[in-house]
Amino acid sequence: MKKVLLMAGATLMLGACAHKDKGYDATGIFEATETMVSAEQTGTLHCFDVEEGDEVKAGTEIGLVDTTQLWLKLQQLDAAKVVYESQKPDAQKQIAATRQQLLKAQQEQQRYRELVADGAAPAKMLDDATSQVQVLQRQLDAQLAAINTQLSTLSSQQAATDVQARQLRDQLQKCHIRVPVDGTVLEKYVERGEFVATGKPLVKIADTRRMYLRAYVTSAQLQHIKLGQKVQVFADYGNGQRRSYEGSISWISSRSEFTPKTILTDDERADLVYAVKANVPNDGFIKIGMYGEVSLKSEE
Repeated sequence: MKKVLLMAGATLMLGACAHKDKGYDATGIFEATETMVSAEQTGTLHCFDVEEGDEVKAGTEIGLVDTTQLWLKLQQLDAAKVVYESQKPDAQKQIAATRQQLLKAQQEQQRYRELVADGAAPAKMLDDATSQVQVLQRQLDAQLAAINTQLSTLSSQQAATDVQARQLRDQLQKCHIRVPVDGTVLEKYVERGEFVATGKPLVKIADTRRMYLRAYVTSAQLQHIKLGQKVQVFADYGNGQRRSYEGSISWISSRSEFTPKTILTDDERADLVYAVKANVPNDGFIKIGMYGEVSLKSEE
């Protein structure tokens, strides 16, 4: 009987030591920053050269939405701009005749002014000449005002055409589907030849070179964690097999939440926990959704 009790006691002590020395403080799931690439224009997808698992670089063009109608509208605007330019009046030619008449009237006015001063002509002839100069001057001013108004209107129409052309060129650029970030293609939602609308998801990309483990810690553990802190992260492959990585704490939640059912904390009595993220450089063995553990290192 005593031997049985001694063996049971030894077993409990070994179990307690194993739980205490498990080598990690919290568990979680590996995640990556995911980016959803969506269509920015509506039309038929003429090409879409990407497959799940492909590594892509930021700025790489992976698809093209039909540009025919946008291109035709742009050509129409370019033609309209040429028409507006041809309608602009030649101010100097249109006012040349009036200027010539005004110059002749001013010469007559000066001649009559001299004759009246010498008493060789009546004052009425000078008044008539002066009146003629004033009439021609008003005609010239009216012509210039009309020409300026016409030029201003045509210039405004040209400016509006330029804005519309820039909008169309921007839309044409958005028909070219480009990857905004470096990453790995996780999911592909459409195929070449499909009709897509603005906002339709096309492909999901994740930066798998820099993964992070989202783990949950209790309030008691929170006092030992700070941003930038170096930690030990383990990728759990099951059956006791795991890989160790050097990581750092990049984010600590400012509010508590209930323990997710898939997460085991060191203190199972704690219903409220805090989420933390530990950044880890990926060597290709860490996969999204894989379980992992984190061991908090004390400051030296």
